[in-house]
Order: sequence, then C-alpha cells, then structure tokens
Amino acid sequence: MLDALDAAGLRGDGRLLQLNSYENRVFQAMLEDGRAVVAKFYRPGRWSDAQILEEHDFARELAAAEVPVVPPLPLCAADPALHLQGAAGTLATWAAGDGTPYRFAVAERRAGREPELDDPAILAQLGRFIGRLHAVGRQGRFVHRQHLAAGDAAHDLQALLEAGVVTPAELPAWQATAEAAAAAVVAAFDEVAASGPLASLRLHGDCHIGNVLWRPGTAEGDPGRPHIVDLDDALQGPAVQDLWMLVSGDARTMARQFDVLLRGYEDFSDFDDRERALIEPLRTRRMLRHSAWLAARWSDPTFPIHFPWFGSAAYWSQQTTLLREQLELMGD
Repeated sequence: MLDALDAAGLRGDGRLLQLNSYENRVFQAMLEDGRAVVAKFYRPGRWSDAQILEEHDFARELAAAEVPVVPPLPLCAADPALHLQGAAGTLATWAAGDGTPYRFAVAERRAGREPELDDPAILAQLGRFIGRLHAVGRQGRFVHRQHLAAGDAAHDLQALLEAGVVTPAELPAWQATAEAAAAAVVAAFDEVAASGPLASLRLHGDCHIGNVLWRPGTAEGDPGRPHIVDLDDALQGPAVQDLWMLVSGDARTMARQFDVLLRGYEDFSDFDDRERALIEPLRTRRMLRHSAWLAARWSDPTFPIHFPWFGSAAYWSQQTTLLREQLELMGD
C-alpha cells in the first residue's frame, strides 16, 4: 500500500492506520510532508471502473457547488507502472509485486463525529445538507451506477435461496414471509407511481447516521454542520432513500422527526410527499439486502469474525419476525 501511494506521488512516512470498512480496505496514511490522507483500495469485482469514475465525478461536482463532501484527490503517475483514469486522474491502478492489480483512490483526511439526531436544530441542518446535495443530484443522471428498483428485494431473496444459507428448519417460514414482503415492496412502489411517475435523482445512497460526520460549530448558537467522506454506495433513486434512515422510533415520533428534516430539506429541494409511503418498503428492502450482502461476502475472513451470528437458526427466526412486522407496517 505504501508502494502504491509512492507510485502516485504520495510519499508515506511508514505510518498506516486501518479504518473501519467492510467493503473496501481503507487506511489513513501519514506522509513525509506532514499531511494525512485516506487511501481507499477497492474490493475487486464490486464496481466497474466506469461506476467508480461516475462516483468520483459526482463528488467533485458536489464539492464545486460547495456542498461539504470530501472528493478524491487528483493523482500523478510518479511511477510508469501506475495507470490513472478519470478527467482529474482520481482512480489509480497499480500492480503489486505478484502482478495483481489494485485500484485505489485518495482523499484528504477529514474528522467528525456522529450527529445527535434528537436535536431538532441538527436534524434540520442535516435536512438542508441533503437538500443541497439533491439539488446538485437533480442536475444530472447516473448512467453506470446502480438504479434503485422495487424488484431489488425479490432479487436479494432469490440470491439468499440460491446461496443455501437459511437453516432448514427456519426456511419455510422465512421464505413465505420474505416472498410476501418482497411482493409488498413492489405493490407499494406501484401504488405511489399510479398517481404519476416518481422523480429519480443521484443520491448518496446509504445516508445513515454512521455515514454522516458532524463538525461542531465555532460560535455560540451554531449547531455545526455535516459532511460526508464517501459516496461508495451512490445510486439513482427517489429522494426519500437519503432521508428515511435518519429517523427512528414509533410511527408518530418518526413522522415528527421527518417533518423537522423536511423543513431544512425544502430550503433547497422540493420533496414529493407521496414518497413518505416508501419509507417502510425501503426499510424492508434494506433488511433483505443486508442479509444478501452478508451471504455474498461470507468467504471474506473478516465477515465471520464481525458477524458470527449470521446464518444461525436464531438469526433467521428473528428475520422472519422482523419481516412480519414490516408486512404489518406496509399494510398500515
């Protein structure tokens, strides 16, 4: 990794700190010139070069519009063995000693903490931030990145069945419930679209509290401001996908939080109120996607270590119960 950074003109002083990431391998590297950068080495086979470059272009477009994101840095080929792609040369490919090619990108290090979502001022500020991000997202369209679809839930269900990871005793109940839940997701999207097409825009894609960093304010009364450091899951879809994961609790509490979020959001972007009906279908989709993701990554040695409960009878029994609850919520 140090050799790869050196080939891109970033001379490390030998200090590497591995950061939390399951999909890619991400490291903070200290450079000889005193700077600290974050290098992301992409998981082979997950994204195509075109998909990564589209993500990079979106991040740079957001930064140019002064939306607080941390875009990938332009790199230089200090070693002829390094191959750069992108208009700004942000995606590097470098071959290790055994000839294996590794793709990586580098960004500035930016610190922050999780936002306190029980503070209405912070929630409204988050809404403004996402509204600004979406205002830029509406100005173009992803060609290569994934597009969110109602049928994703059924696709993930089928992937789990083919992987054979559901324990035999729990399989009949889980499968019946998951099939009903996947069908309900499609029905919910169809019902909303029946009154007119849903807008689709470029999104962060995985905008949960752990993916938003908060920097405290510098003056009295200033709640601070958010920023994001990664758009690895950026996709095309409805605006509510970047909003629903920031609210929690019972239906009344979530509705109140969502109203606060929207007050900030609508300072910069319009919101189609029909999309509120997609919150529980999107939550259901995410549950099935998470299980399918774990199954697909189970051969990675780090996954059994961090998710030892996956695949157990208790896990699938719990998933069945949760999906039944989602069916009731989608019905309501």
